[in-house]
Amino acid sequence: MTKHRIYSISVASVYPHYISKAEKKGRTKAEVDEIFRWLTGYSQKALEGEFAKGTNFEDFFAQAPALNPSRELITGVVCGVRVENIEDPLMREVRYLDKLIDELAKGKAMEKILRT
Repeated sequence: MTKHRIYSISVASVYPHYISKAEKKGRTKAEVDEIFRWLTGYSQKALEGEFAKGTNFEDFFAQAPALNPSRELITGVVCGVRVENIEDPLMREVRYLDKLIDELAKGKAMEKILRT
């Protein structure tokens, strides 16, 4: 089975698009960063280090310090697919991130986005 193309793309190359999507809807880079930290357990400094290194999505999630157990509460549709039904664990992690950014851009409160 061949790996999906997204796995080899650097997180840093997609990160500005996440920020842009959020800012177009009145949200902030700080909120995007908070989502990344909540989902993965990276500190802000470590997160910025991964971006600077050009870490790809596969390594970014594989090396995540502490994937948040509450991420499994994330449900819904991203790119026409229900995230809770995605079988590939890495693709599910990528789609969790996409879903959280979508919720941010849709104006959801951070408490709800972060499942608190």
